[in-house]
This record gives sequence, C-alpha cells and structure tokens, in this order.
Amino acid sequence: MQTGNVTTPFGRRPMSLAMLANQTKAGNIDVAKATDKWRLYRALCEARLRLGVTDRAMALLNALLSFYPHTELSVENGLIVFPSNAQLSLRAHGMAEQTIRRHLAGLIDAGLLTRKDSANGKRYARRDGAGDVNEAFGFSLAPLLARAEEIEAIASQVVAERVEFQRLKERLTICRRDVSKLIMTALDEQAPGDWQAMHLHFRALVDALPRSPSMHQVAETLDEMELLREEVVNRLEMQIKSENHSVNPLQNERHIQNSKPESISELEPRFDTKLGRDQHVKTTDAPEAPDVIVNEYPGGEGRSDPEPMRRRWREPQDGAAAAAGRSFPLGMVLQACPDIAMYAPGGAIDGWRDLMGAAVVVRSMLGVSPSAYQEACEVLGAENAATVMACILERAGHINSAGGYLRTLTERARKGEFGLGPMLMASLKANGGNARKAG
Repeated sequence: MQTGNVTTPFGRRPMSLAMLANQTKAGNIDVAKATDKWRLYRALCEARLRLGVTDRAMALLNALLSFYPHTELSVENGLIVFPSNAQLSLRAHGMAEQTIRRHLAGLIDAGLLTRKDSANGKRYARRDGAGDVNEAFGFSLAPLLARAEEIEAIASQVVAERVEFQRLKERLTICRRDVSKLIMTALDEQAPGDWQAMHLHFRALVDALPRSPSMHQVAETLDEMELLREEVVNRLEMQIKSENHSVNPLQNERHIQNSKPESISELEPRFDTKLGRDQHVKTTDAPEAPDVIVNEYPGGEGRSDPEPMRRRWREPQDGAAAAAGRSFPLGMVLQACPDIAMYAPGGAIDGWRDLMGAAVVVRSMLGVSPSAYQEACEVLGAENAATVMACILERAGHINSAGGYLRTLTERARKGEFGLGPMLMASLKANGGNARKAG
C-alpha cells in the first residue's frame, strides 16, 4: 500500500516547496492512524473558510471521497483514488472539466490533496491476481488523514465562534429593542431631558452597523448600546424618584391641614420669635386665598403685608430658573437665526419641536457633547437651549469651541449672569432684521 511517496507533477504543472512539504508530511503518517472520512468531511465543511477552500471545491472533494471504497481513511486501506474526469463530473453533479481542474488545483494548494502522477499522467491502478491494488496513480487522500486533528480543532473553534456570534447578535437585538422602547416611552411621557439627542445617538449606532457585520463589529456596537441603555434607564429612574419625592410632601401637607380644621394655630397667623424672619402661613378655610406675610418687629408686634402673594407656595427663584422660564417668539428666533432651518426635517421649521430637532443635529455637527447640551436644556429649558444653539450656528465661524462656549453660557445662566435677549438681538441685528411678532 502506498502512503504517498514524493513525486513531481506530470507535464507542465510546476512543483512547489509547499507541495513537497505536504507530501513529506503525508508520508510520515502512523500506520495505525484511522478516521471516519465523512466525519472528517463534515469538520472540513465547517473549517473550509479558514483553510481557503470554496464550496465548489468541497463538492468535488465529496465526489473524490465517494470513490474511496472504505468508510475509514487509513494507510492499511490505501489512500489513492483514481477516477477519471468524466467519472468525477458525474458524481459532482455535472461539473465542467475545466472547473474540475481548477478546483482540484485549489484542493492541492490548500494542502488537502497530493498528486501521484503516472508516467503519462493517466490515473489507474495495477492489481495482482487476487484483485488487490499493488500500485495506483491518481489523488492521494493522505494529507486529509495527516491533518485530521488540525481540521477538527479548527472546526470546533469555528462552531464555538458561530455560537458566540449568534449570542452577541441576540443580545444586541434585545438591547436595541429596549433602548428604542425606553426612549419612545420617555418622549410619550414628556420626561425632562434631551431624548431627541439620545434617539439620534441610538439611530447612529444602528445605522453604522453594516448589513453583514463581523463579530468584532457586533461586539463593539453591543458595548455602546448597553452603555446607552444604562444611561436611559438611569435617567428614567431618577425621574421616577423625583416624582415620588414631589408627591409625598404634598400628601403630608394635605394631611396636616385637614387633621385638625378647628385648630386656632391654623386659622390665624402665628408669630414665631425663634426664627426671626418672615413667616408664610397657610389657611385651611380659604384654599384660594393668598398667603399672609407677618413681619417681626423688635417690640413683638406684627403687621400684615398689604400686597397679597399670587401663589400659595412661592419660593425664591435663582437666575437659572428665571432664564428657563421665558422663551422668545419662534418667528423672532427664525428671523435672527435663519441657518438653523437647513438642519430641520424637510428644510423648514413649523414649530418648536422642529427647532429642537434641528438643534440636536447642529449640536452633533458642531462637536458639542450630549452632556453639555443636556445640561443647557436643564438650566435654560429645551426651547431656550435650542435658541442658543441656533445663535451659536450663526456665529460658528467666530467660535473656536462650540461645546466650551455652550458650557460657559450655561454656567453663567445658572448664576443669573446670562440673558438670552441680548444674544438674540445681536444675531437679529447681524442679519439685518427687526423683531416681529410671531403667532
């Protein structure tokens, strides 16, 4: 039995060092080594891309293995098959002869087959009187047997990576669904925050993923998507906690007011000598009545402030609260900052929602971080923050860092040192327009 002696190809086919190495390795197979040819073929199908073998070449190898008369590949059973091209074509579903030659060369280059050519290049076998093959010329399957462990190891690795890839894609699908629905919930519930910016970031992650991504690309997108989901969940949880804290004090106040309606301390203003400051007193018999302010005098006397308060619970407002509570007419903003309209859907702004959406696009274009814009929305209000972005866009050529400029304005607004009016008027004057009323 031949195990694949070193031979050179017939005719003009060249010899290479790789072919010599394959033949040498195939000639050193342990005589006792054997493997199931179809199990090895299935492993080879899994590992074919790593070995550089095409699917058509695998179909041709399947045909070659069908000419091997035994189930197990072994030195004892012989490792040479010698079908003609016509027979190979029949078992390879009518593959053309030129295609057969090309794929046979590919299998040899991949180190899965070696040639054992006869003197005239024909494939045949010599048999003895008992019908046993003494010598055969054709294709040797010895490289397959020699590389059986390597092929099975590569196949196991490919299967494990495929399972991991499928798991990553499933996790990405679930995470993508979670982020999408949570952002839509925040928009439907009108939760505070720059949810438009988060939605644009979410869409950017989804759109950046190619139609047929690699495992590395899916893993990177999954990491970024999980971070975005964590940020969205944290913001919504903070919103839920803030709502709970805002409800509980009101419930406690209602309970205190109604528990003893005939109490004198609740029906009349109370003078507290320990506080030394104005007292805001509630009345339960007239919920709509204004609060009464009692001023303390050194002599222990008090007088009522003749000017009633408009709100029952008015707390002092800082500069940020004052800035966030006032917005300018949309028509004036668009007249002062006409460039912002180019970044709105359809190139037109019909309402504040369109302006805020365009501001998110401009924010990304100018390199302003989502956290800086989110902070501006919290301090100035969503409408005023969008107006500031529109003004920054008008002066983009004169501002080195739009993000740093926005953070500076936000900090000034928090201290009550920034007014949006002068900034808007300057932009309106620069564009040669006059303020006009907007309906």
